[in-house]
Amino acid sequence: MSDSMPAREGPVPAPEPAPDPAAPAPLGVPRMPTGHAEVDALLERLADADHLAADGHLEVYEDVHRGLRDALTALDTRPHDPSHNHRS
Repeated sequence: MSDSMPAREGPVPAPEPAPDPAAPAPLGVPRMPTGHAEVDALLERLADADHLAADGHLEVYEDVHRGLRDALTALDTRPHDPSHNHRS
């Protein structure tokens, strides 16, 4: 061993693998809470797509779309309250 090179202790760490540009990566799109628990849960479900390959996104998007559509439909089926009539 040379005096110019210090002795190494322990195993040599393996180099970190280079990032795979084709690997799934979060888009970094912020999701703002709406205050409606059901809608907020559906928006959070969108984060599942961040960890899937592009061919897996469709299932997540369709699931969220279906849930949002159902939430809007539920608004239409609630009993009408005449005190909230906004027509002039």
